[in-house]
Amino acid sequence: MMLETTWFVLWGVLWAMYFALDGYDLGLGTLMPVLAKDERDRRIMYNAAGPFWDGNQVWLITAGGVTFAAFPATYAALFSGLYTALMLLLFALILRGVSFEFRRKVDSEAWRKVWDVCHVAGSFLPALLLGVAFANIFMGIPLNAQGINEGGLLDLLNPYGLAGGVLFVLMFSLHGALWLGVKAQGPIADRAAAMAEKLWMALMVMVVLFLALTAVFTQLFVNYLNNPVLFAILLLPVAGLIQARLALGRRAMVKAWAASAVAIIGVTLFGVIGLFPALLPSSLDPAYSMTIANSASSPKTLKIMLGVALVFVPLVIAYQSWLHVTFGHKITDADLEYEEAY
Repeated sequence: MMLETTWFVLWGVLWAMYFALDGYDLGLGTLMPVLAKDERDRRIMYNAAGPFWDGNQVWLITAGGVTFAAFPATYAALFSGLYTALMLLLFALILRGVSFEFRRKVDSEAWRKVWDVCHVAGSFLPALLLGVAFANIFMGIPLNAQGINEGGLLDLLNPYGLAGGVLFVLMFSLHGALWLGVKAQGPIADRAAAMAEKLWMALMVMVVLFLALTAVFTQLFVNYLNNPVLFAILLLPVAGLIQARLALGRRAMVKAWAASAVAIIGVTLFGVIGLFPALLPSSLDPAYSMTIANSASSPKTLKIMLGVALVFVPLVIAYQSWLHVTFGHKITDADLEYEEAY
């Protein structure tokens, strides 16, 4: 079980990295109608995400690839049982990606408005859908003995699922507002900081509500109650959110954003650890759940893939770290005048 457990941990870490990185891109797009007052503001927000958004989505592809390679039965049940929701997520992400490239292809205000709408929708919907999907996974999917989801799309829109969607939207929006504070300067940076303060308070309320609902609707706390030392994981999101607010008050935006990333990683790991050893719990019967034992690939496959992961995941982390250091400077007028700028 050691190999399966190792891959389960890696699976959770990859999702946490995706949420912490692409989360601020999604948050930026979601907040654009609120924070951008004119065309220059909108361009600042596009360029705040511009050098990073496609690299950040590599983590989504990697997390999906790991699910397919390490736990193929879970992948099959997940992508067939949640097919409609995942296709909506995919189309939304495609629209967002296209909006970056197409928006400035035609010098027309109407043209730009079309792609701005696509960008906002393609940012808000993935944040909402990811939250709804993971909340339903925490609660359990109605999988039968054949691994088939007996529920439908509307069944995902239950109170706990919707609470997860709101949590993710608020979490990513705060993350995006803080990143805009890192990248922008002037009035839009001030608006981003003020918005972050409001979002922080809303997120704190939502986190408390979500934890309460988690205790009612899920079995996530069972692992924690059986192993109380695991409650230390909750220190990550709590400390991250507190530090983010303290740094925000000092307008230390880089530290605030980093603390927000820690909080997102902590929230993700809290859910993943609560699921163990299941990847896709069944709400019909625990025996029907997809676990690391009944859905994993062969030991040989897991060993080969682990070697690949140990080589390439650190390379991706190194590349992304270099990217954020190199392009993490404030956006200037010169940056906006650059011919390759968004």
